[in-house]
Amino acid sequence: MKRRYVTADVFTDVPLQGNPVAVVLDCEGLSTEQMQSVAAEFGYSETTFVFPPRDPSHTAWVRIFTPLREIPFAGHPNIGTAFVLATKAAEAGKALPNTLVFDEAGGVVPVRQLMEGAAVVGGELVAPEQLSLRSKVPVESVAACLSLDADDIRVDVHPPIVASVGLPFVIVEVRSRDALRSCVPNPVAYKATLPLDGAVSVYAYTQDVGDDGIQAGCDLQSRMFTPRMTEDPATGSATGATVALLAAARSVSELTLLVRQGVDMGRPSTLLASCEIRGGTSTVRVGGKCVAVMEGSFWLPVLH
Repeated sequence: MKRRYVTADVFTDVPLQGNPVAVVLDCEGLSTEQMQSVAAEFGYSETTFVFPPRDPSHTAWVRIFTPLREIPFAGHPNIGTAFVLATKAAEAGKALPNTLVFDEAGGVVPVRQLMEGAAVVGGELVAPEQLSLRSKVPVESVAACLSLDADDIRVDVHPPIVASVGLPFVIVEVRSRDALRSCVPNPVAYKATLPLDGAVSVYAYTQDVGDDGIQAGCDLQSRMFTPRMTEDPATGSATGATVALLAAARSVSELTLLVRQGVDMGRPSTLLASCEIRGGTSTVRVGGKCVAVMEGSFWLPVLH
């Protein structure tokens, strides 16, 4: 059976920057094993597979795969999938609701379309979970994971910690832009430290944004390294957890951050994240622009 796909670069409006996602549109009869193999074939940080909604009030049932595993939730795949579905609908002369609602393993994820005139240019999601804080990570361990010295790790705002709003990460603040630029994932240290409380990746950020950050007017610069020792150009789920973590650490009811990621790997990305806390309940949003890059098809049989 012929399967259509579209790729989009997320958290950018410039093709071949940001974080790419492959969105597979024709998924009827695909097995979990086939989807995992397709995700490995694309080799992107995530690939999504779009199915008819299981709940008629939702837009679609979406499954998200890295090259190694299925995950319950992620940031840029949701925004990219919503962008692709809205773009394809517009090409067909159809209108989708302003907010698309995806059913996922991690929960229900609404994604609001970002518009410029009549054109959809991106999206903004609401994370499916409240912030959860899990194990603290020893400074020496997380520094080793990033090939840094322990003195490069900042702990006065929060310790290195596993945090999640739908997908857990080790979140660590480093002291300087130079330290962030120097990060290199260390496979031996990763194996000794992770997985931990569901986290398999390390998200490092700094408030010392450097010249690039000043030019972009951003609040944080960040990088994220996966268990495959690869770097992610933009990580919406970790950015959402970070803004919620910082809102809690600063004891504020509202916090909005402009975050730059992917700069040091040549895939600059811009993410806008916010956390609003009302009555002890937090709402975390992450958004950004998208641009379509490629589309095509591949052949895989229907399995019975």
